[in-house]
Parts: sequence; C-alpha cells; structure tokens
Amino acid sequence: MMRDSTRPLTLALCLALPACPATDPEDSKRPARPRSTAAAATATATASGEVVFDPNNPPPGWTLCHRNHCHHRDGRVASYQQVMAEIGATRMVGGEAPKAAPPAPLDVAIVPPDAAKTPSGLASRVLKPGSGTRKPSPTSIVTVHYTGWTTDGRSFDSSIPRGQPAQFPLNRVIPGWTEGLGLMVEGEERRLWIPEQLAYKGAPGKPAGTLVFDVELISIRD
Repeated sequence: MMRDSTRPLTLALCLALPACPATDPEDSKRPARPRSTAAAATATATASGEVVFDPNNPPPGWTLCHRNHCHHRDGRVASYQQVMAEIGATRMVGGEAPKAAPPAPLDVAIVPPDAAKTPSGLASRVLKPGSGTRKPSPTSIVTVHYTGWTTDGRSFDSSIPRGQPAQFPLNRVIPGWTEGLGLMVEGEERRLWIPEQLAYKGAPGKPAGTLVFDVELISIRD
C-alpha cells in the first residue's frame, strides 16, 4: 500500500519505515450513496424545512455517530461531513465537529489496578465492549480512531481532529499497538498503557516513556 503523497503523514504510531501507510479507510473515500431527500427530511428537518444533522440522533440507516464519524447498517463508516452531504443537511447540532484531540484521561499517569496486564508489560482496559468476534492478526489492516498521550497528559497524535479514521497494517506500527489491538474485536474501545520498550525505545524525536492510547477498532481486513 502506498500513501497519497498529497496527504501529510501524521500518524506518530508508525515505525520509521519508508512506506508506512496512514491513509483514510477506503469506505470513507467512496462517494456517499444517494438517499431519498424526503426520507432524510422526515427524520431531521426543522419546522422551516432545513435539514439538520444531529449526531445524537443518527439519520435512518446510521446506527451510531461519535468521534466525528458514523457507522451504517451496511458496514460503511463515514465522517460527519459525508453523512451531512448524504442527507442534504446544511448544519449540525452543536456546531462544527471538534478540532482538538480529546483531553487526557484521569488515569493517564498511572496504570489502574483493574487494568489487564500481559507478560510483555502492556496494560489495557476495555472502555466499550465490541460487537465483533474476530481479532486482528499481526498482518491485518485495521481501521481505527485513536488518541495518544504521554503520561504528563500531552496529546501527541490523534485521528479525532482530522475527522477521519486511520488505516494501517499492524506489522507497521509500534509493538505495543500490534499486541494491544490483537486483544480487541471489531467495535471495541480500549485504553492501552504501552511501556517505552514496546513503544519508541527512546528514539530521538519520538514520544518518550510510557504512552497511553485510547483506541476504537472500527474494522479489520486481512
């Protein structure tokens, strides 16, 4: 997989490899499927006839909207902007999608006692159970939303402000990600505490020390 040279590579997870992809998922690149304007208006039109997108009340066919994207019953994942274009919405409840990364969790500095630990030193805790049954292999291509922090609460990378999930093969990321996502199923959200030996190992210019990630595993492709 070759990344689009016109799109900046901002995924800090990737190892220093020449072709580490961090492209948007294929589903999100596809043109939105046309839907009946009348059907969309039935669910979202205001009294004046204006169609408004409300992430807390997904349009027909969309099952969940959060973190700048929505899930469709047919398996599609689309950004808020794509869903708005599909239903003909002119504005969104709550204003524009957030541009900043989520704030650091309260347990960013210390691994909590209820976190699960592996022999390698990786710690994790499930934030939301998944709906899938299969887990990715080290060579799977995963689609995820994520945010990473250092233990002092500084966010160094996030897909949330970009408004699109990231997609990459698990054998091209730091070892803590390969191991951590291998524990997850589709739809699951998990917090990972990754010790430095499973992250960047003190490499110059990379985040140092233990790193904390919140990850939502959207889909798996082998």
